[in-house]
Amino acid sequence: MIAGEETATSGDCIIPNKEVAISDSDKFVTQILNGPNEQCQENFRMDKPVFYKLCHILQTRGLLRHTNRIKIEEQLAIFLFIIGHNLRTRAVQELFGYSGETISRHFNNVLNAVTSISTSFFQSTSPDVDQSDPYFKDCIGVVDCIHMPVMVGVDEQGPFRNGHNGLLTQNVLVASSFDLRFNYVLAGWEGSASDQQVLDAALTRPNKLQVPQGKYYIVDSKYQNLPGFIAPYRGGVSEPKGVFNERHKVLHRAVDRALGALKERFPILLSAPPYPLQTQVKLVIAACALHNYVRLEKPDDFVFRMFEEDTLLAETTEEEDRGMALGEEENEGHEHGLFGPEEVEDSLRLRDEIASNLWNHYVQNLPTF
Repeated sequence: MIAGEETATSGDCIIPNKEVAISDSDKFVTQILNGPNEQCQENFRMDKPVFYKLCHILQTRGLLRHTNRIKIEEQLAIFLFIIGHNLRTRAVQELFGYSGETISRHFNNVLNAVTSISTSFFQSTSPDVDQSDPYFKDCIGVVDCIHMPVMVGVDEQGPFRNGHNGLLTQNVLVASSFDLRFNYVLAGWEGSASDQQVLDAALTRPNKLQVPQGKYYIVDSKYQNLPGFIAPYRGGVSEPKGVFNERHKVLHRAVDRALGALKERFPILLSAPPYPLQTQVKLVIAACALHNYVRLEKPDDFVFRMFEEDTLLAETTEEEDRGMALGEEENEGHEHGLFGPEEVEDSLRLRDEIASNLWNHYVQNLPTF
């Protein structure tokens, strides 16, 4: 504890007494970084060695530099504290002892720095699903869309209004691996856009989502079954298709775990922050990039340990509720603007082949399946 200051604590998150002014922000950051690792985890949302290495990366790449008043460690701490606790400039201004303009400037500097190197943290090299599941051996993860709250001007609200709940959102597409990493993120689409529309955009933009030859992602029933994307069967299904859908659903929950860890670490994504739209979009990209960075540097990080075990098996997420119910009429379709009829037909045959092999195994191993 800093001499001469009284401090109230909330867990390990240190919050100075409001009657005590902090004249030197460096004291707060130094106190955290020189204290127990748990305080760094709680305040800056990562372990101390991971924090220091990120400072080194941003400095050596020329993206951040020390100023006369604020070191790089402080600049990063300000940014992480804001997104890790969903705080506004005024609250952080009081804590760090700087003006609102200074806080905002360094927040945006760090945001731009992290965003500029974000692609280096999105590597499609994550391991495939455990080979103990030979039927989905070529599956490399899950693609899904999540609606994140957004704040826009009155004149812009129409396209961003989610047709399912009326809230203002941006529709964010993520491609997650089975080890809780994000292989790809596309943010900024209006909340009124369909998930299939966002996926189509991800497949056609310059920095597009790429699926390695012979591999595929799991998608839910909001998407069409296409080359590189295996969806569940729709409509009244037979037993073999039902077994496939159940196994498919279990694999699909990997994206819920990844998103759960992301939002647990950076709760600013849970509400609409009062920033320009472009900043809100950058925040999603930066948060996902930092999520991946921590996963690479510290796989058993305190947040990831909360989501290693699939605790969502008995839960139905809001995103699942938005999907087509299994009882609805099947209308798979054999045409798609980005793929020819034969390619779509091949993807349907692949799914049937997986379902057939899975059903045969199920019948032969009923007691242990």
